Amino acid sequence: MPASKNALIRYRTIDRCLRNRYRRWTLEDLIEACSDALYEYEGRDENVSRRTVQMDIQMMRSDKLGYNAPIKVVDRKYYIYEDPDFSITESPLSAQDVEKMGQAVKVLRQLSGFREFAGMEGIVGQLEDLAHSKRENTPPVIFFDKNDRLKGLEHIEPIHGAILRKRPLRMEYQSFRARNESAFIFHPYALKEFNNRWFVFGRRKGVGAVLNLALDRILSLEEDGSTPFMEDPSFDPEKWFSDMVGVTKTSSDKPQRVLLLVSREEAPYILTKPLHSSQKMTERRKDGCIIVELKVILNRELVRLLLGYAEGIKVLQPRRLAAQVKEHLSKAADLYDGNIPEKDTEI
Repeated sequence: MPASKNALIRYRTIDRCLRNRYRRWTLEDLIEACSDALYEYEGRDENVSRRTVQMDIQMMRSDKLGYNAPIKVVDRKYYIYEDPDFSITESPLSAQDVEKMGQAVKVLRQLSGFREFAGMEGIVGQLEDLAHSKRENTPPVIFFDKNDRLKGLEHIEPIHGAILRKRPLRMEYQSFRARNESAFIFHPYALKEFNNRWFVFGRRKGVGAVLNLALDRILSLEEDGSTPFMEDPSFDPEKWFSDMVGVTKTSSDKPQRVLLLVSREEAPYILTKPLHSSQKMTERRKDGCIIVELKVILNRELVRLLLGYAEGIKVLQPRRLAAQVKEHLSKAADLYDGNIPEKDTEI
């Protein structure tokens, strides 16, 4: 018998709690988390009973839903996943799950023709392929880039919920440059994925600029119900992201006109997969080379994108961008200065 909607909310809440290894979870903590989740998602202001959560844990441990969750109690008090990498979201789909997914794909397939849903055809195709492969027990044939070792993906759901509910987040964060972690209140506005990494955009009290934080550098987070949410009517995510490559930008940055000379070999790829939505071709030369124009913020992600084409693209304007790319290419060439060994050696 398929689980009820409220039960699924509780299972996912317990799963999210136990995946957070930076906190120790008692049964009372899990009861409180489940009660809060039902209120947030269903508007049900009621306390989940102790017996209900105990039965949920038993159900998650069993194979009735295919979870077989390795939940154990330590010190006769705290609940943990014995396997720190376990999550019920990684469990095999049940027959009911496959059937529901197939029904959802049919609805999405109908919606994909509308302008508001433009660009989701690939996602629908992958879901359709996944549903078929699970139903017919055949291997999938559509694959997207993914990295199973990515960190921070477990934060997407709670951050997304906090954005929708306009709730600040109390988090511990450690950037690559910082020696130690820092704790602060963060007011989230938007999530963005770039180059297989996820980022949250928002404000931190005492910092005037909109910040972006990498989810894989978040050590822990939880909603803070005691702090008023700091809104920013001037921050429009669609407009903020429209003139940039990647995620790095400040409010003072202005888009600039970028002219690129693209080699004959790279021209077909650049024309069929533009570097940015603002791209337009301004000239096609007799030798097959083309000149394209972008109107974008100059940031490190743009530089890295251009470096990926090496000799296939030359920056004509602006001079500052051309100098940056040239400097990086020069340093890269220095790495190979001298003789290259004729044979590979063991590392």
